[in-house]
Amino acid sequence: MTDREKYLVTDIYKCLRAEFGDRKWWPGDSAEEVVIGAILTQSVSWKNVEVAISRLREKDLLSLQAINQADVSDIAPIIRSTRFYNEKASKLKNFTYWLFMNYGGSLDLMFSRELWTLRKELLAVKGIGEETVDSILLYAGNKTVFVVDAYTMRIFSRLGLARKEWRYHDYQGFFMNYVKNDLKIYNDYHAQIVGLGKLYCRKTNPLCGQCPLRKLCNFASLPDSIA
Repeated sequence: MTDREKYLVTDIYKCLRAEFGDRKWWPGDSAEEVVIGAILTQSVSWKNVEVAISRLREKDLLSLQAINQADVSDIAPIIRSTRFYNEKASKLKNFTYWLFMNYGGSLDLMFSRELWTLRKELLAVKGIGEETVDSILLYAGNKTVFVVDAYTMRIFSRLGLARKEWRYHDYQGFFMNYVKNDLKIYNDYHAQIVGLGKLYCRKTNPLCGQCPLRKLCNFASLPDSIA
């Protein structure tokens, strides 16, 4: 990576911060709620997750202990809004079973583990992938690990800062090498990327002419909806 590209990573964050302000992400009243939300948000919009979280709260199931004691068949209908709700109910149960078996149900005890040791443990839980694990570590555990998602890959590929062959760990290594190792910045940078991907750098018909990164990006010089 050239010095110019290193500075671009910082400039991108500054532009996004100027556009969106503090994103105040992740929404959640507790670490437990963040963990549950991180599992439920796989392959679905946050609005759908909010519906499911609200329903779990109504049914007194918005805690890891309650989920651990409930049956998959009880959880699944409540989280129907999140798509693949039977699978996600199983994933929630897989996580809580693992947590209670290994850490007595204590997130505090779990998060006291060293970052990369814990990350490896979490990745061994069936149905919990890298993005979900890193979201749990960053947003619920306050661990300095950078979360990568489809928005990250799309945006930084279009910016010309990522290589075609890159996979999750390549993107993560890129950010952790060139973004200041700071919890608040990791937290907000990822949230800024999500905002950009949703509002401007869309998969189809991106709004390139309105994008706050348009002066830094060569992806498209065509009018909006044509790029």
